[in-house]
Amino acid sequence: MNRRAVIAITRKDIRSITANIQVWLPMVMIPIFFSVLLPIIVVFAARASKGDIVSDMQIILDMLEKLPESSLKRIMGSLRTDQQRIVYIMFNYLMSPFFLIIPVMIASTVSIDSFVGEKERGTLEGLLLAPVNMLSIFAAKVLAAFLPAIGVSLVSFVLFAICANVSAWPLFGRVFFPHINWAPLVLLVMPAVSLFAILINVFISTRVSTFQAGYQLGGILVLPLVAVMIGQFTGFMLLDTGILFAVGVILMIIDYALLRIIVKRLDRAWLFESQVR
Repeated sequence: MNRRAVIAITRKDIRSITANIQVWLPMVMIPIFFSVLLPIIVVFAARASKGDIVSDMQIILDMLEKLPESSLKRIMGSLRTDQQRIVYIMFNYLMSPFFLIIPVMIASTVSIDSFVGEKERGTLEGLLLAPVNMLSIFAAKVLAAFLPAIGVSLVSFVLFAICANVSAWPLFGRVFFPHINWAPLVLLVMPAVSLFAILINVFISTRVSTFQAGYQLGGILVLPLVAVMIGQFTGFMLLDTGILFAVGVILMIIDYALLRIIVKRLDRAWLFESQVR
């Protein structure tokens, strides 16, 4: 692998991202909503409610009563009011799928642009004819999508933590977020799901002729996360530390298998024929 070529192509792609509003606008607006506005809205609603939010979330509270002895049950039992319990479980458990949507959407947006974007800008021919092996080109495309996805996700997580703790300080009088279950989510699941989305969308980018077509196909990856969110909010499942760790390990294995398959199929002639027409 040509490291200098990988770095050069990665830098070029990241510069093209910042110059394309349809690519970078979702990368800014969605994280701002999830990490800044959403926690403030949730805490404000909880503090302003007079039992309404508790009745709406009663299914979650009932489910928590039936949980086996765990750190979650001990923490929930130590909280004085239902408002505190609702806010705690909302931030530390129910909102965790949102921080899988952020890296998936960013990774999908950037990785879809990887090859089809080159075609639309008229630079794909030059890239494919450059004296750089396909493995280096592929690695650069993956890296150019992975770095923004992880970078924006980590910044969003920090902003979310600050906004959550500041806005909920009158309720708790202390820092209550994050719980330990966020460690495997941020350190393992988030990178793994980002890489999975990138690998799938880079492949899609080699098959479609326009960015919009690729973006619509790549949007299908968000549907499983929506299902997880529904499961969380209906009380069907809670993503605790063990489940998140297991999900992260499974995703890493899938990523490795996908990477092996894609690398074996890298072919400059096929890509040239499929895109340059």
